[in-house]
Amino acid sequence: MPLKFEPVTDGFTAVASGIDLRNPIDADIAAEIEAAMDEFAVLVWRGQPLDDDQHMAFTKWFGPLDMGLLNVTKKPNRFKHEGFIDIANVGADGEIMARDAGSITSSIANQFWHTDSSFMKTVAKYSLLSARVIPETGGDTEFADMRAAYDALPDDLRTIVADLIGEHHALYSRTLLGNRYTEDQVAGMPPAQWPLVRTHPVTGRKHLFTPIHVSRIVGVSVPEARMLVNELIEHATQPQFVYRHKWQPDDLVMWDNRCTLHRGRRFDLTARRELRRTTTMEV
Repeated sequence: MPLKFEPVTDGFTAVASGIDLRNPIDADIAAEIEAAMDEFAVLVWRGQPLDDDQHMAFTKWFGPLDMGLLNVTKKPNRFKHEGFIDIANVGADGEIMARDAGSITSSIANQFWHTDSSFMKTVAKYSLLSARVIPETGGDTEFADMRAAYDALPDDLRTIVADLIGEHHALYSRTLLGNRYTEDQVAGMPPAQWPLVRTHPVTGRKHLFTPIHVSRIVGVSVPEARMLVNELIEHATQPQFVYRHKWQPDDLVMWDNRCTLHRGRRFDLTARRELRRTTTMEV
């Protein structure tokens, strides 16, 4: 059965089918998937009960692993492979963590609109998120098309953002939630700078790049910069630019971090929710 990509909306998000991702793929299939990613930016694979080996093998077709902050935080990894990001309310002992545990209060920042690893000096390409255990309600993930958002910018706002550079810091969104960090912790995660408007390296389409990790804009006062970023996020996350994914067990969703934002939605923190993510780097 050949690969099939059924669009969810015009040019943004498609449901992918036709292959069992537990089986090895080849370069031709990987190229088809990359072409679909260039077109739709988000692919939804249903009914893919991957184990960690299969998830990692599939991931590595799309570039070297982006470790994000794993090499900085040195958190214990409860998985077989390094490079998995634990999107769960479950601790290393397999038990649901207390809702005021540090890992939980930090992970609530995932409910801000963000893109993975924008605070790194490398470029995150694709993220692949696999659903293992899903609560009965809540915990959806939303994705915003930053290409369409850029296309729809008012002329005055497009002129304002054209040459601006945002500074991204990993801990900024977490401080907004009241988490506090030492000077050494902040210094150990130096910021990265990226234009607010970038060009996709394959399609050549311009897109906004304004995740919540932007803590300041070079040459702009902090209050003005933060209001501008909020305005751009509000613009980019209007309903016409957003796909909301309702998770089912064994879903795999992959997205292009270079031209999308995403956020998790609220769920009952006492209900088990286990997903795991891998991310690749642009080379």
